[in-house]
Amino acid sequence: MILSASGWRKVFALSGNEQDKAPEISSEDMALSAIAAEVFYDYLQPLVKSKTGVECPVIAVGMDTRPTGPAIAKAMNSVLLQKNCIIQFTGVSSAPEIMAFSRKIDGFIYISASHNPVGHNGIKFGTNDGGVLNGTENAKLVEEFKKRLSAPDACDAALQRINKVSASEMRNLESQSAGAKHNALRAYEDFARLTIAGSENKDIQENFFEGIRDSMALNKTGIVCDFNGSSRTLCIDRDFFKSNRIYFYEINNQAGNFAHEIIPEAENLVHVAAEMERLQKAGCKEVVLGYMPDCDGDRGNIVYWDEKAQKACILKAQEVFSLSVLAELTYTIWSSTDKNIKPAVAVNCPTSMRIEKIAEALGAEVFRAEVGEANVVNLAREKREEGYTVPILGEGSNGGTITYPAAVRDPLNTIFAILKLLTIRGGGLYELWCKKSGHKYKDDYTLTDILESLPKYTTTGVSEPRAVLKVSSLDHAELKRDFQKKFEADWKTNPIREKYGLESYRVAITNGTKERYDVVNWGESGKGGLKVVFYDKEKQPVAFIWMRGSGTEPVFRIMCDVRGDNIQMEKDLLEWETELINK
Repeated sequence: MILSASGWRKVFALSGNEQDKAPEISSEDMALSAIAAEVFYDYLQPLVKSKTGVECPVIAVGMDTRPTGPAIAKAMNSVLLQKNCIIQFTGVSSAPEIMAFSRKIDGFIYISASHNPVGHNGIKFGTNDGGVLNGTENAKLVEEFKKRLSAPDACDAALQRINKVSASEMRNLESQSAGAKHNALRAYEDFARLTIAGSENKDIQENFFEGIRDSMALNKTGIVCDFNGSSRTLCIDRDFFKSNRIYFYEINNQAGNFAHEIIPEAENLVHVAAEMERLQKAGCKEVVLGYMPDCDGDRGNIVYWDEKAQKACILKAQEVFSLSVLAELTYTIWSSTDKNIKPAVAVNCPTSMRIEKIAEALGAEVFRAEVGEANVVNLAREKREEGYTVPILGEGSNGGTITYPAAVRDPLNTIFAILKLLTIRGGGLYELWCKKSGHKYKDDYTLTDILESLPKYTTTGVSEPRAVLKVSSLDHAELKRDFQKKFEADWKTNPIREKYGLESYRVAITNGTKERYDVVNWGESGKGGLKVVFYDKEKQPVAFIWMRGSGTEPVFRIMCDVRGDNIQMEKDLLEWETELINK
């Protein structure tokens, strides 16, 4: 079981097959689930008591649509009931939904394995700050979890505690689930309005959405969602878009019915693209955007209608994030009454350098953390404490957009970021971007025009087969030290330097929220990120290669980012990195 801050995950399917859609789990996994719930309760209860004086915390328990979710939830709810916990069992819920709801109570347990295959499942924990526990706090839970599992009778004792709960007690909890789900949806809708409008002021929120509705009335806009059986099938999406006069179309909208693989990367976005093209041919010319969430509904990558090519085009993850950053930075600058704000963006280490180019044009700074949503969220918090305004953060490598004050990715925020660019005109966001970046502005611009104005970079896709290596070494620090030796020896004579004008390089490592350059020992990155940035003769960064072992999957990830539309350079650098790692 992988026990990272981003989630505790394993294959829960009884067969051990990660593609198995059967709902049964083993007695050992029932015990693991129960002990995990107890560990979290025992962590949260004294925190709540010290703050509020209340003995019994209120915890939301929810799950995505994986078939093993109900069995895990039953085990967890059983032991929480014996702890006299006040459980808000929301049933199937999206991650942004349960995390928004948690802000009104004491904490949450969310059962999900995000984008992993259907036979996987996992657990996320959080308090009432709207996000998952950070690495430091998660480590406390992990230590206690392992300690309790080391007891000789840990499994049998946990199963006995599960079986103590009567069927009537469980039925009573489940009968209250509809009310908890209703409250979670309302909390999420309220929080989405706050986040998208960028203000807690209800009047400002209403003025913002009235502007959206007015724009939609003048220019019909349609959005297609491929739910792919995810948790968002039972979320606010339909009503939220329709309430803002946005036409909404959907496919694969039966909860738990996965029509194809879960991960929302290019190979699976073809389905929503095909539906957009079908609708366009059927006369639905308003259809201009599409999205597909992953199973927990916190990530939704984008397809757009290219009116010049007359086809639906799939945006790469890095492009989705870049578009969102452009939208939220310009919106912050455009709407701010404080002319002395210090705008900034927090991203993970392998996010494309195109973010620096966008930020540079807009007078913003970029800060980088190790891969992991919790790392980026906490880095943004640190920078806000230092006086920066950080309206957007996230992991460009997977397209996940986190819009402040949210602490989790959300496809609604991504879609509305794009809508801000398209609807706020007449001295609006895109015009501001053109003035700052030197691009030629025209009044009748489209999303295609905005995309063409973005800095051009060629970046390895996170789900490409060549981006995922199987390495036998479990000691990543040792692996990186050996990589350093091979790299430094090869750098002096490798013809790739002359071919692409690579004059020098710098090494950066990321651990948690900290990024350090020019380290002597590359192994100091440990299980964190390692990046080699290459510079041209003008000392400008032109490319980087990156590596890190996944915290939620048993794989070693690599990637390359290259300035410009240069597919061959990206390919050559990634092959060089792969060759050195294999050596």
